[in-house]
Amino acid sequence: MRSFLNEFHAEAGRALVDRGSELELALCCLISGGNLLIEDVPGVGKTTLVKVLARVLGLDFKRVQFTNDLLPSDILGSQVFDAARQVFTFHRGPIFAQLVLGDELNRASPRTQSAVLQAMDEHEVTIEGHTHSLPEPFFFIGTQNPHDQTGTAPLPESQVDRFLMRIELGPPERTTQRKLLVRDRERGGGLTFDFQSLRNLSSPAELLQWQGEAANIHVSEVVAEYILDLCESAAGRGWTLSPRAGLGLQRSAQSFALLNGRAHVLPDDVQAVFLPVVTHRLAQFAAVAGDSREAAGMGRTLVAETPVR
Repeated sequence: MRSFLNEFHAEAGRALVDRGSELELALCCLISGGNLLIEDVPGVGKTTLVKVLARVLGLDFKRVQFTNDLLPSDILGSQVFDAARQVFTFHRGPIFAQLVLGDELNRASPRTQSAVLQAMDEHEVTIEGHTHSLPEPFFFIGTQNPHDQTGTAPLPESQVDRFLMRIELGPPERTTQRKLLVRDRERGGGLTFDFQSLRNLSSPAELLQWQGEAANIHVSEVVAEYILDLCESAAGRGWTLSPRAGLGLQRSAQSFALLNGRAHVLPDDVQAVFLPVVTHRLAQFAAVAGDSREAAGMGRTLVAETPVR
């Protein structure tokens, strides 16, 4: 896996400059079989990152632009009457893809946001009493703008908890911005990146295989107790983490170990994925609900004050 990771960084780096750690965490999330939330201001590369993942990993990709007038049927699909045959037929929505991007998720109404809950958790959707399975592997990646921007509606806690990880890209450093300016000039300016020029380095079948391998990465009792200590430390401060969070932390640490060529999980692997796994879950306990910066500080406090046994 380490050789693949190096090749992955090299290929993805053609489209995304200096975003290696964010790409690795996103890949870790997908290998864990989880959903990913990317929160940041517009224009920092959220959509580009998702398109790169889809192309390099060889996944069927669909994008849904979430707006305040978007309906659940626009995502899931609907029954349409066929006049010639005098029957209703199901027309599949964009949720029926291996990698689905919900762009600006928190600009839609809570009802529409909740339409993807079953898909995120069970990889199937139920429409008018009929259950339809989604393609495997299935990944949902949502992007959202910071909670204090106009025109946004907070995600329900039940949906936030279904995201295995949350990452943010942040504004590029000056050196990165310089690289972007140089690359834009070299491309002639005003030209979008040709994602089709990226090589497919993997396949859906290979991703499913990696998921199975990650699940078999050894987790010692010491590491398991460390995960439990972190969750209990949060609860002791009144910051309750769901059982899904603890399971997600273990799964993510297993995938991170796999990517880095190890057959067992280290406490360092748990710490590497801890903030992406818990920050969005801790945000509800921040002084200003939804404040991800304060939540990240809360997560760092837990890591700093919870010793490894």
